[in-house]
Amino acid sequence: MSRWRYYHYTPSKPREAKGGIKAQSKGGKFGESWWAKRWIGIIESFNIGARLGRGKSYARKGQVLSIEIEKGAVAAQVQGSRARPYKVEMQVKTLTENQWKLVGKKLCESALFAARLLAGEMPQSIEEAFNASKVPLFPTRSSDIKTDCSCPDWSNPCKHIAAVHYLLGEEFDRDPFLIFKLRGLERDELISLLSKYAKAEPRCSDEGRSSESGKERAEAPDPLPKDPALFWGGRPKADETKEEVDIPKISASIVKRLGGFPFWRGEESFPDVIDSIVSAASPAGLEVFLGEWKKAGKR
Repeated sequence: MSRWRYYHYTPSKPREAKGGIKAQSKGGKFGESWWAKRWIGIIESFNIGARLGRGKSYARKGQVLSIEIEKGAVAAQVQGSRARPYKVEMQVKTLTENQWKLVGKKLCESALFAARLLAGEMPQSIEEAFNASKVPLFPTRSSDIKTDCSCPDWSNPCKHIAAVHYLLGEEFDRDPFLIFKLRGLERDELISLLSKYAKAEPRCSDEGRSSESGKERAEAPDPLPKDPALFWGGRPKADETKEEVDIPKISASIVKRLGGFPFWRGEESFPDVIDSIVSAASPAGLEVFLGEWKKAGKR
């Protein structure tokens, strides 16, 4: 009669990491947008048990020291229980040039896709355009994404890979174009592709968008001003004597429009940190400005 031997496994405790990338999610699920959740669903579909929970803990504690994203590849360093950080690598299958051409044509069949992508958004129905081209937007098979970690854990993916995967999901919330980059196309290249097929597809052009129904029309945000003074909330000099000078009702509005900082390492989100600083400094700044204004003879 054979006997099974069971060994008790005690999870190792990671060394404290200073200045690591900390997840903005303090509890519950990672990712707010549908595309971030779809990416996170990939790692959770691997059914790696308790390693998922430890991966979340690593992501929230700041154990991931760095993440670099290239076309079809991710390289990261994660501080584990050993002195030397572990190296995590991900290889994502990229689309061929012909596959991107098919996708570009499909995207330009609807003004909604082009308009929202150019506005930095990703409509959920965009997957239909990819599927119609027989090219999935997200990896669908285990062969589409390969992972490796230098840690001694026999499981792949391990908790270190899971931590990087979760942080990538949060980063996709900030910049959805990173998903296209992992599939082989930079943001500028995608925009050039859309512009190319816009000439052949009237509905992708400005003229075509004006004829779309209200449901299909997506309003792009106003472009950011090039003048540094206007960018940071200033106004043309000609208007200074015509309007009352006061603290803006919305604090750090430009920063909030720009969104979060890539792989932010603080405890709070980047816009919230800047908002608190600007709110605290605005009254003093206004006093200094009004004092200098009076000295200059402004009334």
